[in-house]
Amino acid sequence: MTTQTDVVIIGAGPVGLFQVFELGLQGLNAVVIDALPDPGGQCIELYPDKPIYDIPAVPMCTGRELIDKLMEQIAPFEAPVHLDQTVDTLTKNSDDTFTLSTSKGLQVQCRAVVVAAGAGSFTPVKLRVDGIDKFESSQLFYRVRDPSTHADKNIVILGGGDSAIDWALALADKASSLTLVNRTERFRAAEASVEKLMALQDAGKVRVLFGAVKGFAENDGKLSSVHCVLRDEQKSEVDLALDDLLVFFGLSPKLGPVEEWGMALEKNLVEVNCETYATTVPGIYAVGDINTYPGKKKLILSGFHETAVAAHAIKHQFEPDKKQYTQYTTTSSLLQKRLGVEDA
Repeated sequence: MTTQTDVVIIGAGPVGLFQVFELGLQGLNAVVIDALPDPGGQCIELYPDKPIYDIPAVPMCTGRELIDKLMEQIAPFEAPVHLDQTVDTLTKNSDDTFTLSTSKGLQVQCRAVVVAAGAGSFTPVKLRVDGIDKFESSQLFYRVRDPSTHADKNIVILGGGDSAIDWALALADKASSLTLVNRTERFRAAEASVEKLMALQDAGKVRVLFGAVKGFAENDGKLSSVHCVLRDEQKSEVDLALDDLLVFFGLSPKLGPVEEWGMALEKNLVEVNCETYATTVPGIYAVGDINTYPGKKKLILSGFHETAVAAHAIKHQFEPDKKQYTQYTTTSSLLQKRLGVEDA
């Protein structure tokens, strides 16, 4: 069966989620599709617990808190959010509607599409050690879905960015042992977090090494240790016994099928008209980090602005002969009704 809606939003990051809100104010329904297993995009995948300071009227919130608030804000519009699947095909129909098919067999027909996919779909950068991938999802992990599953384990964490350091700090007191291995002495994480990590090492709660994993050993079909070559003068080698191996080398963005939809691109970004955020394909819009135009700033704040403009443009696309008026949620009974707060 094919689901029908007004607009399909590709991407469930903060900008994609806020697009639901802006479309909802215009009385338009939306369906959201995202390749990641949870809503939130980079906010959840890269810095869920890091502070964000440039959201208007919110002096500070974490990435996770921002996404939680956005999910609460769009709740009145009851937009279905389909996760852990990619849009594989997009077809323009004879009546100028679109039909999208996903990797999980979902089909959606809509009148407009908004691409809010950040820098594209993100896939973890894998550990390049021959044969180790067979332990993925059993002992080798590129994301932490449930921290409790790693409790009382001997853990080795690879990486030196925010995700690696944050999870080392979070799991240090829960693990039987924890070793973090970074390629170099230079970390790509918040300085305060690195200081906490080194304090834990001084206290004997974690071990920090600098080097690279070059091999592994297994016992009875289970990953038992990884072999590391260190960056000291002797190029020392060490085997680290483990139960779980957590790898945080970052995420690799890929445009994927978006490249095949006929939109004009500039250096892997989608060109848009900044008066409407329409792409060169009629009916397809792009907001957030995936688009480009003169003066573009890659900020969540900028993306929020783009969703408002795009929502009005889509409304005009659907009703070209109807005059549009700017309404305000503080005074418009229609908008308050759509938000479910008309009696507030």
